[in-house]
Amino acid sequence: MAKLVSKVYGDALFETAMEKDQVDVLYEEVCSLIPILEGNPELTALLNNPRVVKEEKVSMMNQIFSGRVEEALLGFLTVVVEKDRQNELIPVFEYFIQRVKEFKRIGTASVTSAVELSEDQKALLKEKLLASTDYVMFEMNYQVDPSIMGGMVIRIGDRVVDSSIRTRLYELKRELSQLQLA
Repeated sequence: MAKLVSKVYGDALFETAMEKDQVDVLYEEVCSLIPILEGNPELTALLNNPRVVKEEKVSMMNQIFSGRVEEALLGFLTVVVEKDRQNELIPVFEYFIQRVKEFKRIGTASVTSAVELSEDQKALLKEKLLASTDYVMFEMNYQVDPSIMGGMVIRIGDRVVDSSIRTRLYELKRELSQLQLA
């Protein structure tokens, strides 16, 4: 259910951004709102408090964000509070960010290697990923995991390319265990 709510509201915010030609502006504002909402549990608790009436919540949102965010985003926040979906704001915003990245063809790659990659290796890997995908830009996240022994594991969305030695050894072990000696 939560995923459906974030999709419906995230799509609505994206469509509004497209209609008003404010995709970049709203993207930046939404990216800055997430840490504000995450860093203020008092605000979240107040917005989710059933004893506070919706009108007060809407008024509070207007006081906090009026003049600080675009009118389209303020109107969106108002609708979300009026529909009592404020507890879904962060998932909605995260979905909206993903929609904007898809629209702008910005990919996110998670790369796990056994050792730290040099800057040259990172640049070459990014270049190869750009050449082999439809993305025009990549946000790269690098992690080191010595347990993969060598090679790397690259995740882009729901796709995974695993060229780690650990996986190759596992596959070899599986193939050898299926062999029958005559």
